[in-house]
Amino acid sequence: MRFGFLLKRGKPEAQELAQSLAAVLTGRGATLVALAEDAAAIPSATVVSPESFATSIDVLVVLGGDGTFLYGASFAADHGVPIFGVNLGSLGFITPYSRAEAAAAIDDACQGKLAIESRIRLAVSVRSQDGGVPMPARSAVNDAVLKQGSIARLLDLEARLDGAEIATYKADGLIIATPTGSTAYTLAAGGPILTPDVQAMVLTPICPHTLTNRPLVFPPDSHLAIRNASGGPVTLTIDGQWSQELASDAWIDVRRAERPLRLFQAPRGFFGILREKLSWGWRRAAGE
Repeated sequence: MRFGFLLKRGKPEAQELAQSLAAVLTGRGATLVALAEDAAAIPSATVVSPESFATSIDVLVVLGGDGTFLYGASFAADHGVPIFGVNLGSLGFITPYSRAEAAAAIDDACQGKLAIESRIRLAVSVRSQDGGVPMPARSAVNDAVLKQGSIARLLDLEARLDGAEIATYKADGLIIATPTGSTAYTLAAGGPILTPDVQAMVLTPICPHTLTNRPLVFPPDSHLAIRNASGGPVTLTIDGQWSQELASDAWIDVRRAERPLRLFQAPRGFFGILREKLSWGWRRAAGE
């Protein structure tokens, strides 16, 4: 098997861990692949370009936090390459393995003993009001966010689902999230938590200027269209990794991406992660 490595920049522990995991994999006869910026940590790796990275590997090993994982997904997900995430960040919802668990788990992955699950992704494209050519769709593992730019002001965002008008939201922005992204920005904005296997997406307003606007859960095979009905531009952000200014009267179209994200299952399961990361079910004992 061919294992590609992606390391969080400027984190010495990522380089140290990469070396120890590389030793485990080479002991199993695996081939190692890396980008030029990560090659120094793995001298035995074959160095490839970003353009050929995903087609040169069977598994992507991500050493970092959720941000590094999302960056890795932009390489791997469209090619069906599963991701093995080790959390070296502060939260780690989608980088499920700890540093202590990593060596044994990657040995299991190399032997085909670890289960792989699939997660819905978004496909997001932009089109102008005059019917101009839409930009190529960009994919999102967590979410697509429409929000204010440099000036804080209330936005008008018209939303339609399969052609039917939902509402024109007066809010600081809108979040369209996958079940994976339901524990990210949309959770902070009051959205629901969806288990990763739920076939749905979530539309959540950010600070809506009314008490009647609430998060909306809808089927993933629907077509969600949102028009910037504000007087000026708004910012579209994909997974916190990419952004573009959206002109007044422009639309975004959101659909299910053709290929899902594939990742190795968390050792503690989804609810184990919630208990660990969000302290679900925890209450202070008497006297504490």
